[in-house]
Amino acid sequence: MKIGIFDHLDTREIDLSQFYEDRLVLVSAYDQLGFHAYHVAEHHFTPLGLSPSPSVYLSAIAQRTQRILFGPLVYTLPLYHPLRLADEICMLDNMSKGRLQLGIGRGVSPFEVSYFGVDNSSAQSIYLESYEVLMQSLTQSTVTYKGAHFEYTNVPIVLKPFQKPHPPLWYGVGHPEGVDWCIANQVNAVVNGPIERVKLITDRFRKLWRESPHKDGSMPLIGTSRHVIISESNKEAENLGKAAYEKWYASFMHLFNQHKSQPQFNAFPSKYEDASRAGLVIAGNPQTVCERLAQEIEHSGVNYLLARFAFGNLTLKQSLESTHLFSSDVMPNLQAIDQ
Repeated sequence: MKIGIFDHLDTREIDLSQFYEDRLVLVSAYDQLGFHAYHVAEHHFTPLGLSPSPSVYLSAIAQRTQRILFGPLVYTLPLYHPLRLADEICMLDNMSKGRLQLGIGRGVSPFEVSYFGVDNSSAQSIYLESYEVLMQSLTQSTVTYKGAHFEYTNVPIVLKPFQKPHPPLWYGVGHPEGVDWCIANQVNAVVNGPIERVKLITDRFRKLWRESPHKDGSMPLIGTSRHVIISESNKEAENLGKAAYEKWYASFMHLFNQHKSQPQFNAFPSKYEDASRAGLVIAGNPQTVCERLAQEIEHSGVNYLLARFAFGNLTLKQSLESTHLFSSDVMPNLQAIDQ
């Protein structure tokens, strides 16, 4: 079992410059404590995500860390010129000597893409074309492509990624049918939600992998994320978790509330107590957290767990406390689980 980190970089009431510095300190701790990878979301015009340019943020991560893998989860491809994004990917992969993990997607918020003038009904087709151009750019010496949204003829490619043929791919899966593409292309996947929903997707993932031409190789990672708060006492952790989760949820729903809408795959309850019962937020002392996360792993079928230690109103000190307690008292037990 591998253990990584997922981070929305949702807002906290401190100066933005200090917010970024706190996060860089926290990610340095993740690196030193042996977490597998650090994944960051891309969001725009919402307090849910203060890393609207993942490449800029991750370039700082590349310089402040030594071992941890890192990457966007995901680059919102309809908002990028694919040739320029390919250059950014190559820069990050080389600056980190091959630690970049390449998450791609169409974006989950129709409002965010619409603010850039992208019609949400076209986002999927733009995403598919952008992906094709991106793969050409990362693996070939020239790009020639003609589609409804992009057209290029013999564009010379100079930058190449450090990893060959390209950095490992990651994709956010919201529905069991999304698994098929991941299997065909050997793509790592992350799915959020309660155990029942995650297991539907992991069951399909494992079944299709066993039937695929790639079955004799290592199965890609398929993970899920959980909000995690650890303190010396259950009560203290739950008090911190309640305030932090409900602030995070307000950021999560900010644009949807403005537009009187709901996310397509909203697995997150508004109340901490409901989220805790569903296993989406895990708060307690190290023993409690270890037991609950082990149950989540066993019943969900994932082989990768992504923890969120920084969210809502949690301070740097509180997130670091959770991180260190998790690393010393929880992570070794979870890593020993064979999935």
